[in-house]
Amino acid sequence: MKRLLYALGWLFFATMLCQCSDSDNDNPTIDPVEVPKGLFVVNAGNYNASNASLSFYDPVGNGYDNEIFAKINGYKLGDTAQSMSIHNDTGWIVVNNSHIIYIIDLKTMREKGRITGITSPRYICFLSDEKAYVSSMYSDQLTIINPKTYSSIGSVTVPKNTALAGHTGSTEEMVVIGKYLYVTCWSYEKTIVKIDTSTDKVVAALEVGIQPASLVKDRNGKLWTICDGGYEGSPIGYEAPVLCRIDPEKMTVEARYTFTKGDYTSKLRINGTGDQLYWLNNGAPYRMNISDTELPATTAFDTKESYFYALTIDPENNDIYLADAIDYQQPGIVYRYSATGKCLVSFYVGVIPTEFCWNK
Repeated sequence: MKRLLYALGWLFFATMLCQCSDSDNDNPTIDPVEVPKGLFVVNAGNYNASNASLSFYDPVGNGYDNEIFAKINGYKLGDTAQSMSIHNDTGWIVVNNSHIIYIIDLKTMREKGRITGITSPRYICFLSDEKAYVSSMYSDQLTIINPKTYSSIGSVTVPKNTALAGHTGSTEEMVVIGKYLYVTCWSYEKTIVKIDTSTDKVVAALEVGIQPASLVKDRNGKLWTICDGGYEGSPIGYEAPVLCRIDPEKMTVEARYTFTKGDYTSKLRINGTGDQLYWLNNGAPYRMNISDTELPATTAFDTKESYFYALTIDPENNDIYLADAIDYQQPGIVYRYSATGKCLVSFYVGVIPTEFCWNK
């Protein structure tokens, strides 16, 4: 066992063999480095339990550590962490139910500042060193922040397309193409919204399906979103989930792939070269080339685990990481697979691993 960051004297890694590995080799160790390069795991924790946490994994040495934010800063993240983004060697951790965004120095993992007062923040999308957008689960306001001053500087009102009593609107994942910001409107919504970042005005909205959440851009400049279809008894309807390819300039749906009604689709992601889509359907990983004309009939590869909660793809080597939240009470497990489906390693993280963030 070795220290990953000897200069900081804090990050100790324990290692374990992959539970689905055929090898009995000794546990690997990690050589020390000055700055962590690898994969952050955002663990949501339980709602209202304030047990959110941050884990880190080094793909080169197969070392990992948990509660790294709390170990350095002396206090926990808070209630229901949602996502993490990196901008200019600074980490931005969004804690949804605590309504906090922590800003940390990636060389020390110490807090540099925080932003508070944003209603149920979800994701951050950076436009420049002085401008970024924050989505919200329970608000029709997309918050504009200044990353230099750690402050809110404005907002964009995103139109609601469903009229429900008490419905506040909802925004989720974001992608920037040129001067336009594209946003999925998720909870009890149906649209992708296009915003001119020079004026912060909504210029177009496209209805795609019930509850679009994930949003990615492919190598051809097209947008892809996956809609979960809602649930039985939902006041906005219940339908089969769909995967849509969108022309962002024209704001039209170019292709629509329909799942089976009752499927639960989530976590649409794309590989580093922008030509392979990945997502979860009923907890299993699926993969599709952006040129395919049909949804895949089988999973990306066989796994022994029954239900995964999150996934990511290494942008450099296409290794696939799948998170199992198990019973949503105990520490979850992250499994690392090769692109061909061989399980390479697994490691324990925090409660309910919900998102990943690469630091390359």
